[in-house]
Amino acid sequence: MTTAAQTARKMLPYQEGGPIDYASLDFDPDRREPPPDDMLQKLEIAELFGLLCARYTDFNQRPDVFVDYESFICYDPSSLNIKVSPDIYLAFGVDTRAIRPRRLYIPWEAGKAPDLVIEIASESTAREDLLRKPAIYAAIGSVEFWLLDPSGGRYYGQALIGLRLVNGEYQPIELTTEPDGILKGYSEVLGLYLCCDDGWPRLYDPATGLYDENWREVWAAREAERAGRQNAERERDDARALHLLTGMERDEERIGRRDAEAARAAARTERDTERIGRQDAEAELDAERAGRRDAEAEIARLQARLRQLES
Repeated sequence: MTTAAQTARKMLPYQEGGPIDYASLDFDPDRREPPPDDMLQKLEIAELFGLLCARYTDFNQRPDVFVDYESFICYDPSSLNIKVSPDIYLAFGVDTRAIRPRRLYIPWEAGKAPDLVIEIASESTAREDLLRKPAIYAAIGSVEFWLLDPSGGRYYGQALIGLRLVNGEYQPIELTTEPDGILKGYSEVLGLYLCCDDGWPRLYDPATGLYDENWREVWAAREAERAGRQNAERERDDARALHLLTGMERDEERIGRRDAEAARAAARTERDTERIGRQDAEAELDAERAGRRDAEAEIARLQARLRQLES
């Protein structure tokens, strides 16, 4: 089956209907009044919008794929004040660069309605999402309408609802639950499975068998990479410190050996000095003894001479 995603490069010509009298509008095209509980939707809207932009628009680089969120679709040619504001919507094969300056999505000018519309549940918007908007999106010809309930079904009755337009009416898209608890339904428009993972939106590509990375996974991978770099740096620092410590220990060992050798040399010098001192003392004693012997011999000679003279 050929999906809208695969034929997205066949861009429809934009048929501009003349200047828009923005002053006559009873709303500001650039500003949507958020519901009082819009904080229940913000993260999921941002996540899903980012996934769609990344996969289908190369982050708004493709001119033939229009993705937007919380802006206005005018669906009645008789009055631009008749409008609806989906949480997220996507159209393939339209002139994005002509649509955005108009500040409104006008299907009869763009050449078609959005191919896919997504609503994210909150308490204040759930009733309108379920009761009013399906008829509008079906009437303008949006091929698929999806509803995601981050609460797990508190507001929509179930966590994920997929609807496909068949003969002008929406028919439910079959959903399955994976062994890991992820609920998913196949979107022919996207060529992917739209999934609800514990209230969190995800996209699953059956061609690769992989889920598109979401910002939490990207962040976790970045944190793991940073932690890995830090661990590697710590290991290098530890190795350097160990190397330095080992070098210091070797230096201390060498210094210890030198000090021991110096001490032994000093001891040898002291012993040599002591031996020399003893030798000098013995020499002095020998000289003293020799002197006494010479003196005694001289005395004996003189005494013998004296006795000769007396006789």
